[in-house]
Amino acid sequence: MATTVPTWRLRAAFARRLSAMYGAEVPAYTTLVEVAGRVNATVMRAAGGERAQRFGSIERVTAERHGAIRVGTPGELRRAAQIFAALGMEPVGFYDLREAAASSVPVVSTAFRPVTPEELARNPFRVFTSVLTPADRRFFDTDLHRRLEAFLDRRELFPPELLELAGRAEREGGLDGDRAERFLHLAVAAFELSPEPVDRVWYAELEKVSAVAADIGGVTSTHVNHLTPRVLDIDDLYHRMEALGVSMIDRIQGPPRWDGPEVLLRQTSFRALAEPRVFREPDGSLSEGSLRVRFGEVEARGIALSREGRALYDRLVDGPVEDWAAHFPRTEHRLAADGLGYFTYEAVRHRPRDGRTPPDDVGGLLDGGWVTARPIVYEDFLPRSAAGIFQSNLTDPGARDAAQTGAHYDQAWLSGAIGRVVHDPFDLYAAQQAGSLSRARPCPEGR
Repeated sequence: MATTVPTWRLRAAFARRLSAMYGAEVPAYTTLVEVAGRVNATVMRAAGGERAQRFGSIERVTAERHGAIRVGTPGELRRAAQIFAALGMEPVGFYDLREAAASSVPVVSTAFRPVTPEELARNPFRVFTSVLTPADRRFFDTDLHRRLEAFLDRRELFPPELLELAGRAEREGGLDGDRAERFLHLAVAAFELSPEPVDRVWYAELEKVSAVAADIGGVTSTHVNHLTPRVLDIDDLYHRMEALGVSMIDRIQGPPRWDGPEVLLRQTSFRALAEPRVFREPDGSLSEGSLRVRFGEVEARGIALSREGRALYDRLVDGPVEDWAAHFPRTEHRLAADGLGYFTYEAVRHRPRDGRTPPDDVGGLLDGGWVTARPIVYEDFLPRSAAGIFQSNLTDPGARDAAQTGAHYDQAWLSGAIGRVVHDPFDLYAAQQAGSLSRARPCPEGR
């Protein structure tokens, strides 16, 4: 009997193979991964294993990646979702990068990832996936919209065999050895950079609107836009990469560096590299050139914030670090007690029975030594940070017509486009926290 390769092992193998493929295509990415490994080793030695692994084991951190792809239509997005479903990855979150970027980034996005703590612990690979918004007249007039959709309708990003295997893997919870190998081969190949010539005139027309739009709709395939290792000290990595002569974007996106709790997500990247491409000229001849569309991102993850915590973050993040230090909780205890961060709770074993009734509030349970709290790691993305990374890697800001009205895209639209429920990340974190607190909350004495 053939041995079934379960979903999570398919996911882990896909992440490894995608990383190897991308490193071969973009050697600077391999440098980024190596430097991240050296930084992580330094932090482990300096901070000690328990503190350094506060947000996940070093094995998980080292294996962790997130990727990013871009597609053009709801149909393409739906088919990508089928591939990721075969890997146990579901759509989480709605990100409108049109409003988050000062430059022209006409996409909305979601992230495909595992959604349970158990699956995240096995392998937390995630793929940030963006889809064009061609109905938005601020970017695409009626004629360009029509021609763009006609171009996208003619292409096939994912071969039928890959989609058939993906559907089988989702239904059966994995694939047998031969089918698993074939699926992984086809899935990785679907995200390789295509050698097919690029129509120079068509690409240039879209690039005037947005380099992101050109990267999606100006070619006949999709590809990994970036891959992202996780690092324990992103500031150290930034300086090490610059010391190696790698050109980095001008800042680290996300929360500031400070001596309080690490929250949400900090990320940066090296600048998009000029990669050789073959172009088809108007007369049908071929010529050599280059495009700058792919880069190497790196991330440092912290504590997931509640809706209230996220609102506080949004108010403070653009201000000076002094405002952040003055108004943001300086300890994990305060984050938990004030309901601003998400944690899992465990009952304290062998706690002396002193006749006291356990309090109802989390702060009281923590102060009284009834429970301990462990941070829930933020598994998702920040739209302004993602847009900032995209924007920093554009050679031209593109154009938008502010006099036009933007088309409406929201989470409900995205769920309909994908044909699957798009999870709200806050709901996932809140359910994990509530379940742990229910199990940890002690019963009153005598009951």
